[in-house]
Amino acid sequence: MSRRAVVIGAGLAGMLAAAALSPAVDEVIVLERDDLPDGPEHRRGLPQGRHAHLLMAGGLAAMEDLLPGAGVRKRLLTAGAHEISLGNGMVALTPDGWLRRWRHEGPRMVTCSRALLDWVVRETVLTHTGTTVRKANARALTGGSRRVTGVLTAPADGAGPEEVLDADLVVDASGRGSRLLRWLDGVGVRGIEERTVDAGLVNATRLYRVPEGAGGFPLTVLQADPYASRPGRSGMVMPIEDGRWLVSLAGTRGGEPPADPDGFLRYTLDLPHPLVGRLISGAEPVTGVHVGRSTSNVRRYVERARHWPEGFVVLGDALATFNPAYGQGMSVAAMGARALAEEVRRSGPDAPGLARRVQRGAARPVDAAWAVAVGQDVMYPGTRGAAASPADRLVAAYTRRLTRAATGSYPAAAALWDVTSLLAGPGRVLRPGALLSTLTGPALPRAAHPPLSRAEWRTVHALDRTGG
Repeated sequence: MSRRAVVIGAGLAGMLAAAALSPAVDEVIVLERDDLPDGPEHRRGLPQGRHAHLLMAGGLAAMEDLLPGAGVRKRLLTAGAHEISLGNGMVALTPDGWLRRWRHEGPRMVTCSRALLDWVVRETVLTHTGTTVRKANARALTGGSRRVTGVLTAPADGAGPEEVLDADLVVDASGRGSRLLRWLDGVGVRGIEERTVDAGLVNATRLYRVPEGAGGFPLTVLQADPYASRPGRSGMVMPIEDGRWLVSLAGTRGGEPPADPDGFLRYTLDLPHPLVGRLISGAEPVTGVHVGRSTSNVRRYVERARHWPEGFVVLGDALATFNPAYGQGMSVAAMGARALAEEVRRSGPDAPGLARRVQRGAARPVDAAWAVAVGQDVMYPGTRGAAASPADRLVAAYTRRLTRAATGSYPAAAALWDVTSLLAGPGRVLRPGALLSTLTGPALPRAAHPPLSRAEWRTVHALDRTGG
């Protein structure tokens, strides 16, 4: 008897879920209501698709595990993505000073447009598995509270009858707009705890052509300050494919970046350091300013449900979404798909209790990313859905001391890299070397200026049209 899996959503989480399931079932069908582009182009179903995305080392490792031999990293780099060393390929201003650039490279992250990343992953999955994509709307789950048995679908254009698509396993990877709670209610599953923490972050992004001679300029990040009792404001210059810089600004409630080009530049110059503004003042813009507001942290604690149906798994943004400022959402989705693959490989796709075990496994990377995102966001004034508790303030105080130490201590910097890259859990910062560095503080003096080489400073001066 053949076995079928149905995945709702053809975004990153959905395609990685299909990769996880394809070795264990006879057929994987991915349902997608939107038209999928033939190349690396923006599509409607990604509200944050035009803004900055970082693929952390932990997320890339999960993708490579899900598609062994497919060379996801190589495909991304061949398509134009960049690989950035956290140790020396990035210039970053934290609330407690500039991070040093070390001889040690540290973990690497991949930078490119979200459109390119989704396209490369989708093409890799379709090439290396038997997955098929069907254009359709998922309307409801079928089955009951004990077991989900399929999906009720309708044509994406609304013209035609509904159809039941039976499945041995259904995965909701339909993203931030998932109708999960309504679908569960339809099969008699209720009482799922949901939490939203919203700092009111607004993204404003514009693409620029990389100026001649600036192709090797490091990723530049000016981080927001959650400890200053005022709205957070940040900026980033990130290299992406086709010789472009993706310049993304972000501000929490009360400090939102503007949508007009002149205001965009003024905002960069008002950041804690004018480096981003000085760089882009002499660069050629190739797009207008795109603004995004779908940035709240939302978590559905399905792993805590008293009763959970067999045959149904939730992954990616349908399970948890994070403020994109922290760059962990894609990696968390990949690690959730890897948890699915490991459990299916261990016990088979229809083993009793599989769905609940997958949800508990997927919750672990969610826990780590949620702690980072919400632990910072609750500190901003005007955040809705949560206030900083004594425990939050204790964690924030330690995190701040660790970050301050990382400006001049390699053990502290290495711990910070490992946690933000999702190569290790939060316990990494309590290991002896990191703990000692955090308690004693930075071994080297605080840098007064951005840690740029002479050649990089010449690039800044050549581009600067601000008179700075």
